[in-house]
Amino acid sequence: MQLSARPMSLTRRLTLLFALVSSAVLLSLGLLIAASVERHFEDLDMVALVGKMDLVAQHVSALTSPEELAGMGQHLGHSLVGHQGLEVLVVGPDHRTLFASGAVAVDALFASKLLLSQPSPYPQQALQPQRWRVGDQEFRVVVAELPTRLPGRVVESERPGQGTTPPRDRLQPFTVRVAIASDLAHHQTYLDSLLRSLWIFVAIATALIGLLGWAAVRSGLKPLRAMREKTGRVTAQQLGHRLPVDSVPRELAELAESLNAMLARLQDAFTRLSDFSSDIAHELRTPVTSLMTQTQVALTRPRSAEDYRAVLESSAEELERMARMIADMLLLAKADNGLVLPHREPIDLAAEVRALFDFFEPLAQDKPVQLALDGSAQLQADRLMLRRALGNLLSNAIRHATPGSTVQVTLSQDERNATVQVSNQGDTLAPEVLERIFDRFYRADPARARSAEGAGLGLAITRSIVQAHGGQIHAQSNHGLTQLTIALPTTFLKATGTPVNPAKA
Repeated sequence: MQLSARPMSLTRRLTLLFALVSSAVLLSLGLLIAASVERHFEDLDMVALVGKMDLVAQHVSALTSPEELAGMGQHLGHSLVGHQGLEVLVVGPDHRTLFASGAVAVDALFASKLLLSQPSPYPQQALQPQRWRVGDQEFRVVVAELPTRLPGRVVESERPGQGTTPPRDRLQPFTVRVAIASDLAHHQTYLDSLLRSLWIFVAIATALIGLLGWAAVRSGLKPLRAMREKTGRVTAQQLGHRLPVDSVPRELAELAESLNAMLARLQDAFTRLSDFSSDIAHELRTPVTSLMTQTQVALTRPRSAEDYRAVLESSAEELERMARMIADMLLLAKADNGLVLPHREPIDLAAEVRALFDFFEPLAQDKPVQLALDGSAQLQADRLMLRRALGNLLSNAIRHATPGSTVQVTLSQDERNATVQVSNQGDTLAPEVLERIFDRFYRADPARARSAEGAGLGLAITRSIVQAHGGQIHAQSNHGLTQLTIALPTTFLKATGTPVNPAKA
């Protein structure tokens, strides 16, 4: 069995990231310093090399005879006394070494490199430094070709064209090649020591930065640990804990507010679920107790067939009521989980309301109240579910209407919604009652008889049916007039995604 690696903690991630970024910055700074020192050494070497090249150029330009050329080495040797690590090599036009200040092996290798190099004319162009390695030594070198006053050689010129003009001879000036080199050993020793010190400093600084970063991250994440401890106290029995918002950093304030809002929703949902469970137990306990009592009383002594029949009829009524309640709760459970998928068909709301009037007419006459319809509307909906929702509204309005009043049903329609409004005259409902009127098992007056009120699921089922159709329902009550309003969309999307209007379907 292969265990998956545990994700790295946020503290460790931030510490490593902080240490890596700091190390990269320090390394970049160290390399920049090393490059700057290297350029500084190059500038210093070039000042010395150019100065010596000027000195050699002055000596060479003063030569007027072969005797002076032969004695040039002595004068240059005196001029270079005290310049340690400086090598000078002068080669004539015939590749003969005229002067060399270094060791024999170094001078020989310098001469071979000098003959293969491309010297720059002096002083028309700036001298360009070169790096020459001779054995284990490395030198920074400038090479130039210097003119003298010595007589040059006569060479034959190439014919300029195919005419009859004979070629003319030209005089080639006497020039020498000069290489002046500076030993880089002392520079390299300093650079190696500097880089070694920089590496040690970067290593120590990285360790210290990592330690300080860890401490800073631990301190910065302290509010998160406090939030974790606070949320760890939240249980099903203790949902009232909330995270402090004012005492946390600004970046975590929004997270704390979101968590508090989530805890509030969980508390509300859990409270509703607990109340729902209690209501279910209460609603089912009463008919079960009634059935058990009737059965036990019937079994206490022998009874006639008529008595047993009366007990069975009463038990059948209670069982039928329990079956309806269980079916209603199953419908609500499906609606909560999005399992109610209504089958939509064109519906004339006015015709459906008239059919319900015929059904509720006996109940309205017993109250007595009048039933009235005004307006018309059409939409696409599930006929059976919509009829049940409208029936619950009418039954609720008739039950709470003042005797002798009128239950008014008003239909209207616009481009988007079809609206059904059911109004009745009666007691004015308080705002706290309107907020919970669509809750399950809720009764505005718990003292009412069970036979008159039912199980208290009618309006809850109506809201679920309306929401399954994509509509909305709300209630209002003012000055003895209570109105329940349903707004249902008149169009729906077919499988092709095309809106369909029921008036044209």
